This record gives sequence, C-alpha cells and structure tokens, in this order.
Amino acid sequence: MSTPYQIVVCGSIVPDPLQTLEPIATPNGPALKNEMMLPAVLDPWAKHALYEAANLASKQPGSKVYLVSLGPKAKLQQVMMTMAQKVPFELVAIDGSSSGFTEASEVAAALAAAIKAIPGVDLTRLLLFGGWESASRGAGSTLQMVGEQLGIINQFQGVDKLTCNADGTLEVLERIEGGKHQVSKCSCPPAVLGWATGMLPEPPNNPQIGMVNMRSIMPALQKAQPAAVGAQGLSFASVSLPKQQRTTKVIKDMPADEIASEIVAWVSQD
Repeated sequence: MSTPYQIVVCGSIVPDPLQTLEPIATPNGPALKNEMMLPAVLDPWAKHALYEAANLASKQPGSKVYLVSLGPKAKLQQVMMTMAQKVPFELVAIDGSSSGFTEASEVAAALAAAIKAIPGVDLTRLLLFGGWESASRGAGSTLQMVGEQLGIINQFQGVDKLTCNADGTLEVLERIEGGKHQVSKCSCPPAVLGWATGMLPEPPNNPQIGMVNMRSIMPALQKAQPAAVGAQGLSFASVSLPKQQRTTKVIKDMPADEIASEIVAWVSQD
C-alpha cells in the first residue's frame, strides 16, 4: 500500500554559475555588481531535490510536490519559464532578496511561514526537501532551520537516495566522511532531507508539463508576499575576487598531515 506525501522543496534562484561575480558595497549592504542584470537559474542542489521529489511523487499515488522559492518576482518568473517544463509542481513564491548575503535565519523564517500557509498542508505527511548545500546561501543551515521551525526532528543531510518501503518507513542513503554512505531509517514522516546529487539525471523538457505548471505559476507570482530579508547591519572591511593561481608539485608517499600543512601554508600566502 503506497503512502501519499506532501513534498515541499525549498529552492532559491542564483546567478548562472558561468557568470563572473564581483562583490560590491551598497547603501543597503553588500551585494553583487549588476546583480539584477545577471541571468539566473534554480540553485543546482535544489534542482536535484526537485527532480527527486517529482520522481517520488510519481511512485506514490496521491502525492503532491510544492516548490517554495524566495526571490525577486521578475527573476522567479524567468527561471520558472524553464523549470516548469521539467517536472510537475506547484509554485509557492515569496518576493524578496535572493542575494547570498542575506541572513539564513531570516530566510528560514520566511520559508517556514510560507509552508505553514499552504492550503491543506499536513505536517504528518510532509517531506521537506532541499539542497544539502547552496550556490548562494552555502551556510548549510537554512534548510535545517526551516525544519526546526516546523517542528521536524528527523533530519538527514547529504542524501543520495530515498526508498519508501511498503510499511511506510523511509530508508535514507546519506553521505558521510571518507567517501562512504550510511543507511538510516525513519519510521514515518515528517522528515527533512537535504539532497546531494541524488541518483537521477536532469529530465528533458516537456512542453505539456510546462503548460500545466504555468497555469498555477503565474497566479502564484502575482500573489507572492513580500519578505523582509536582507543584510542590514552587516559590513565588510574589504571584498575582492579570488586570485587565479595554479602551483603543481608531485611527491610520492607524502603523509596526509604534511600535505594538509603545505596546503594551509600555500592558501595563507599573500
């Protein structure tokens, strides 16, 4: 007997990884140069989470996927025109800054409030998906805080595979240190799963799915509530782009401690 789930994916929009990002100081705090002009994409880690969510929902009749995303409405609309053709989902949009300089706790509070406001949301059937990491908010803490604010205790990070058993239990394959995995079991939802790369390829574009999704995406963008997230009160002594430098040295049978010491010394040079 399959168990229907409510799967909520938290995913932010980020500048296209192929773009050169230059940090600058503005009257409203730190930002990126020409940030609103940079082409945006859905965060790569969140993409994996969304594809895994859609795959799970297709195998569990009655399940539904929601994508909760915080960002400027104009940018969200651009990104959703592409993402809408990938997998079925219902968008929950929040109008606010998608900058990587925003405070993770403020973002988590806005996301948690939006999830609680989803009509008919049932926390006992909720699976909260998101990226283990992020291309903008790489603190690795936002998803965890969203789960905590929703009262979800069972949290798994670095997930590569999720198996839903016939008895309703969840089996989670998590990454751990040393390039290994561990298998964890969860008796039932709710649960938080921070996805790594998962096991699925990127699905091809499907215009029919896109048309169905766009019927709900445009109204969701029009109803997007503003969220007060930012970087007020923060200041940086200096900002600069990383230096492009490559130094190669080949040594056999060097202890790991000595390798680490040399890397630290090299990084510390300036």
